[in-house]
Amino acid sequence: MDVLESLAAADALLGQPFPLPTAPLPLTRWTEVHAIGDAVEVEWNLDDSREGAPGRLALLVSATSVATQLPESAVSTRGPVAMRTAPLDEAQPSLRPVTELLWRAGEYHLRLTGQGPWKPEALLLLASSVR
Repeated sequence: MDVLESLAAADALLGQPFPLPTAPLPLTRWTEVHAIGDAVEVEWNLDDSREGAPGRLALLVSATSVATQLPESAVSTRGPVAMRTAPLDEAQPSLRPVTELLWRAGEYHLRLTGQGPWKPEALLLLASSVR
């Protein structure tokens, strides 16, 4: 995993603009952009100082198939989106559980990972707003 300087660097790696959620995000403390092989991941580290606030959101975009990061767990599907959740017991409370959405949009494979007490509907809304 290589740190990229900016979204412009992510755009250059993908050969077009990195697709971002257009739905509002919770308050972000800082953002990191990483290259993972030929894929790019943007990670939003959120303000989790309030009780029940989620801690992190990450969107990975790849031209090739994207694997799950979670151990084998039940998968539910919502239209074209596969969703799975794992408890992530070893993480701090604001990063538990972890919910992962996998889908394909156009030429890209996408993985949206929400850490913390995200409602599935909120993550599905964010996923559907990625442009």
